[in-house]
This record gives sequence, structure tokens and C-alpha cells, in this order.
Amino acid sequence: MSNNEQAAKAVFDPKNSRNQEYREGKAPAVRPKEAATLILVRRDGPKPQVLMGKRHAGHKFMPNKFVFPGGRVDPADSRIAVSEDLRKPVKEKLLKKMRGTPSEARARGMALAAIRETFEETGLIVGKPCPEIRRTKNPDWQSYFDQKVLPALGAMDFFFRAITPPYRTKRFDTRFFTVDAEHIQGDMHDIAGGSDELLEVHWLTLDDARGLDLPNITRVVLDELDERLVLSTQAAAKRPVPFVYFRQAGPIRETL
Repeated sequence: MSNNEQAAKAVFDPKNSRNQEYREGKAPAVRPKEAATLILVRRDGPKPQVLMGKRHAGHKFMPNKFVFPGGRVDPADSRIAVSEDLRKPVKEKLLKKMRGTPSEARARGMALAAIRETFEETGLIVGKPCPEIRRTKNPDWQSYFDQKVLPALGAMDFFFRAITPPYRTKRFDTRFFTVDAEHIQGDMHDIAGGSDELLEVHWLTLDDARGLDLPNITRVVLDELDERLVLSTQAAAKRPVPFVYFRQAGPIRETL
């Protein structure tokens, strides 16, 4: 077991009295909802930076915590046209151990949800220019299309998956994606002044991010990201995707 894996096990161990972040008494087990997170990575400085924001204090799930943009997958996400599809290795990893009936449309929808949520929470547009405005009945995606862009998934990487512990009233099966900030259309500094979901949105080095009030899962994700960023594109593509979930005895870490 690597140091990163040992740290992850300690962080998520529900028997650790110092770690009660996820516990909600005797909350009944609920089926996790599919969710997606997008980590935008800037490489134009001496150290890589990622975009993070603070969750609103009124949220029941992780209030006041600093997180990456993201949220629940919407059924409409799997029906949105793209200018570039996911690369084959990324799609294959997303299909592994997918709950329910695995499908490429669902895999694509997860990546699209990450792009949509990032646009809604930060105003930043990940995609490629489109000369005409596409039309859709979904108002959230129409707001995105109104920017004369189409989502491009070819540059996205899937590098982590985690399912919220069973003793929460809200649970998510979250896929974590990365994409370089060079794929943002427009000024990457032109960040929306926060939303009802995400406040105080900033670009941060990984070390600065670790100094914030983070969910435990985010700390583990940052460690995995730190290890991946030093790899070549080819080596990163071959690296297994960690998958953390929970059983009665505690956290289980597998790879995809």
C-alpha cells in the first residue's frame, strides 16, 4: 500500500474518533446520486494552480468547505451534442464498475455535467467556439450554448472516483475530471462573482489549497492530482484511477 493509499484509508476511516465529517447519527442508507467535478489546471506559473470555491453556509452537504466546481448529473447531460467525444481510454475507465446499465451516453453525460456545473458556478466556459448558437429545451445548457460554444471532451481526463459513506442523508457517486485551463474560452481570470452554490472562487496552488477548510475527500484528490501532474501525458493515461467507496467495516480503495 502506497503512502497515498494509507493516507486515504486513515482519512476516511469512520472509526477514527477525530474524523466525524461524514457522520449523521443513525441516518438511513440512501442510494448515491451520480455527480461530476471538474478540476481546471493552470500551468502558466511556477507552480500549477487549480480553481476552487467555498460552498455556501446554508448547504446541508459540506457547508463552508472549499471544493472544486461540480454537482449532480442531470438526465439532459447525456443528450447534449459535443464537438469532441471522450478519448477511448477515458471512456473505458468511466464504464468500469458503473452502477446500473453501463453506457457510453452515461459516461459522456458525466463529463458534460462537470462542464455545465463549472459554467453555472464560475462563469468559465470549457469548450470550443461554434459560429452558430445551438438550441436546446434545457435552460441550463441553453445558457451555455448562448456563449457560441460547444462542449469538447477530448482534452478531459478522468482520474478519481469516490462514493459518499452510507451514513449520510445525501450521498454522491462522484467522478473527478481534469482539464487544462487553456481550454477555457475567454479570460480565465473573468470568474463570476460567486453563485448560490460556490463563493470566493480563486485560483490556488495545491499547497495553498491544502491550507483551506477542505472536505477529507478533497485532500485525497489533491494528493492524487499532485502525483499525476508530474507525469508525462502518456504515463498519466496509463495510471489507474482510484475508486474509494465504503462498506460496514470501513473504506475500500480499488482502481479502475
